[in-house]
Order: sequence, then C-alpha cells, then structure tokens
Amino acid sequence: MEKDKMIKVRRADAKDAKEYLMFLHKLDSETSFMLYEPGERDTNEEDLKRKIHETNENSLLLVAESREKIVGFLSADREHVNRIKHSAYIVIGVRQSFRGKGVGKRLFEELDKWAMENGIIRLELTVMINNENGITLYRKMGFRVEGIKEKSCLVKGELVDEYYMAKILR
Repeated sequence: MEKDKMIKVRRADAKDAKEYLMFLHKLDSETSFMLYEPGERDTNEEDLKRKIHETNENSLLLVAESREKIVGFLSADREHVNRIKHSAYIVIGVRQSFRGKGVGKRLFEELDKWAMENGIIRLELTVMINNENGITLYRKMGFRVEGIKEKSCLVKGELVDEYYMAKILR
C-alpha cells in the first residue's frame, strides 16, 4: 500500500457504529497503550450511535478508512465551560497494521483544520511514557510535554506514568 493513498479520513456518522465498535474491540486487543483492556469495553452499537451523534454536535470524531474498513480514529472532546471551551482533549488510535503509514498524521491534519474553524486554541492529550511511537507522532504534529501524570495506569500489573502533552494553535 502506498503511504497515504488508500486512506480516507472523514467525520464519523451514526451508520458507522457497528464497524467502529468492531474496530475498537480489535484495537483493544492489539495494544496496551489504549485505556481499555481486551473484553473490558461494555459499549454497544446503540450507545455508539448516540455518542457519535452527540460528538458531531459538540466536538469531533474522525475515522480513517482503508477499503471501507475503519483502521484509525481520532476524537476531540471540546470543553463546554466558558473558561476552558477553547480547548479540546484528544484520543487517537490506529490499527497495528496501519501504524507508520501516515494515518495518524492525516487524522491530526484534519483535527487542526477543525480546531482552527471552531475557535479551538489548545489541544491536549495524555500518552503513556513508554509509547515511543505515539510520542514521536505527537511531537511531529506540534505537541510538547507539559508534565508527568505519575502512576496513572496499571498495565499488565505495572504502574505506568503518562505525559501530559499539548499543542497551542495560536
């Protein structure tokens, strides 16, 4: 697959709920860098339809597709309180077989467009400090480490720190 060419990035739609749920379950089983462990996610298709609808009204949920299968996602949850509604919290995940092929970069490029169009000034995320590929991508996309969230995740019996990272758009 030529880098970037077969990937389509778009806003998620409620009709994506079934495919998106299958994608999330696969992602949970492929990596220990996401929040959910395999089998822990109790979301159903109807819950996801509702979440997608709500996200499209207030925030952003992007999916990356290859051959009409979801291979990545990025969500940006915008704050609603006046003093912090200029910021959004980011979560991103890409299937293992599509990492290093420009999917994450494409998702972040679409995020930046949306953020600029919607008055978002600050993008923020957390990342486990041992997720070297994620940290490299985030730095490449303009994020910087602002601090450490100590012992924030328990992964395979080990406590793992996370970096707080942020990007200021203007």
